[in-house]
Amino acid sequence: MSKVKVYNLEGKEVEELKLDPAVFEIEINPNLVHQVVEIQQSNARQTLAHTKDRSEVRGGGKKPWRQKGTGRARHGSSRSPIWIGGGVTFGPRNERNFSKKINKKMKKKALFMTLSDKVKENNFVVVDDLKMEEVKTKQLKNIINKLPTKEAKSLLITLPAKNEVIVKSAKNLPKVKTILADSLNTLDMLKYEFVLIDKAGIKKIIETFK
Repeated sequence: MSKVKVYNLEGKEVEELKLDPAVFEIEINPNLVHQVVEIQQSNARQTLAHTKDRSEVRGGGKKPWRQKGTGRARHGSSRSPIWIGGGVTFGPRNERNFSKKINKKMKKKALFMTLSDKVKENNFVVVDDLKMEEVKTKQLKNIINKLPTKEAKSLLITLPAKNEVIVKSAKNLPKVKTILADSLNTLDMLKYEFVLIDKAGIKKIIETFK
């Protein structure tokens, strides 16, 4: 059974915590993790590119010129795709749907794998109680610098419940993100090098995902 050191906010070790092996001791399967990340990115993709077809462009309500006698080709509307300013044929449309489905079991397993990897690499830092009395970015930065997280290039602060003081204090810190424990996902776990969490946050993870 994996054990992690628990620190207070002054950076002093106060105890050792045993972690649930069903969540924090899962052997990583790179193929499964890659599949889950790919699906998560697809589901987050927005369809911004959109071209107008001939029914959406302005104008073209009147026949440009009479059918016969002008010597020009027959045309019924300037909305036609062969006209400049007309509709676009086969252009990208915002009705496209990139979302993909994934088995809940696979999604959960991939998250447990990334959590286990963080513990194995000593990038999972636990504090007894992550609390601040007022919004102060400097104070949060001092807490981070007193813990093993001071070496982190990027940090994911995982909260057991909504905490506006921590969230607002972290906003101006570069490469630091706050997330609720019940919203943890594989993509963020891979994106951020270190995870900072308290004991209540670990309990919330087990309650939500196990």
